[in-house]
Amino acid sequence: MQRSRGLAEGWNVQPIPLLPKFSLISVESRPTMVSLLDRSLRQLLTIATGNPIKVAEIEAMLGPLSVEVQRQPDDLDVEETGSTYLENAELKATAAALRTRGWALADDSGLEVDGLNGAPGLFSARYADGNPAKIQRVLDELGPTPYRSACFRSTMVLSNPQGECVASAEGICWGELLMTPDYAGGGYESLLWVREANCTYGAMNTVQLSRLGSRGKAARALADDLRRHLRLN
Repeated sequence: MQRSRGLAEGWNVQPIPLLPKFSLISVESRPTMVSLLDRSLRQLLTIATGNPIKVAEIEAMLGPLSVEVQRQPDDLDVEETGSTYLENAELKATAAALRTRGWALADDSGLEVDGLNGAPGLFSARYADGNPAKIQRVLDELGPTPYRSACFRSTMVLSNPQGECVASAEGICWGELLMTPDYAGGGYESLLWVREANCTYGAMNTVQLSRLGSRGKAARALADDLRRHLRLN
């Protein structure tokens, strides 16, 4: 919906010849001094990912905290060579912090299937080429067993501007794998049914993701450390 521009530009007050032409801009369309001051006082936090959807998701989870978030530079590409989620998250957080010379937050996550001894786990993103192939491989390896418990596990790490990882937290969202994806075009999230949400992980809304999702739980667990290190009120 287009915002009103208020009075037309160049509105001339004819009865008073000494007054010049002027235009009024709707107060609603201009940032107030309070909003500008509030933004300037917010601590800048880089989310170590180039995925804008992931940035928006994490920003929503950090909503109660007075932080201004941005995604990492477009040309920053970090090779995930760690042997754990924590190590991969640390690699990404450190690289983003050093590059931006500021605080950075990173996460690493994966799908862990009990019946596959935790696979695909750390290799979730590289389990096959493309989402359909990844899903099919998991379903083929698991087979028709009724024991289909699985979880998304996320580890979130905070790095200071010097590239030192000063805090970390983990979040887990448990569910059961469906026999077929709940909808077309999705990834693992279209396959994991979360009983508390009464839907698949990929169908959860922002509130549900913050409360039940693995990243949301990790963000809440990290909140006190964020407040302390970034000196947030």
